[in-house]
Amino acid sequence: MGLAVTWAFSVVSAVVYGDVADRNGIALVDEPVLDSAVRFRTPESAQWVTDFTDLGGKVGMPFIAVVVAVGLSLAWRRWAPLVLMVIAGAGSLFMTVTGKELTARDRPPQSLAVPPYETSASFPSGHTLNATVVLGLTAYLLVIWLRRRGSRIAVVAVLGVFVLAMGLSRVFLGHHWLTDVVAGWAIGLGWLAAVITGHRVKLTLDRRRHPRSGE
Repeated sequence: MGLAVTWAFSVVSAVVYGDVADRNGIALVDEPVLDSAVRFRTPESAQWVTDFTDLGGKVGMPFIAVVVAVGLSLAWRRWAPLVLMVIAGAGSLFMTVTGKELTARDRPPQSLAVPPYETSASFPSGHTLNATVVLGLTAYLLVIWLRRRGSRIAVVAVLGVFVLAMGLSRVFLGHHWLTDVVAGWAIGLGWLAAVITGHRVKLTLDRRRHPRSGE
């Protein structure tokens, strides 16, 4: 099931890039969506959205990842959260850098963006991809750890909204096209599904080898 999810999101990201390359399909909404964001922008909203989007940047998201990984490893008294976060984060970073180098897509015009301006390629959105992976894995680990169903639902809902807002903030600030963000979500969810599947397989094998041991 997990690999099927990975494959499905890989297809989605490929379709999105195909539309971007051919300038049709979903890519046709890029400019109208950005124009709408610019119209609704105010100096105040631009500032607080910038403060929020910085949480997904080169400093903010790695800091969150380290705090979560170390904190849960100490709480569990196991290395699993730290190892999973390193694997997930490294893969996310690799796909972000590689995707940008392969596509070399131009960002929206700086005249439509809020400073500080970004200089790397636009596709996919690194903030979105990395937030999807790091916070998605955080949600998965907390769901395993927490016992109350209500707490689990709350964690997934809050972190899901955070990831959604992170992607939309990139468009609102004029740093990315909508398709960059959609691709970031799709690639991130695909990689997240692969990491979680790998962990579930390992847990299953461990139980078979050591029937009395827990997770």
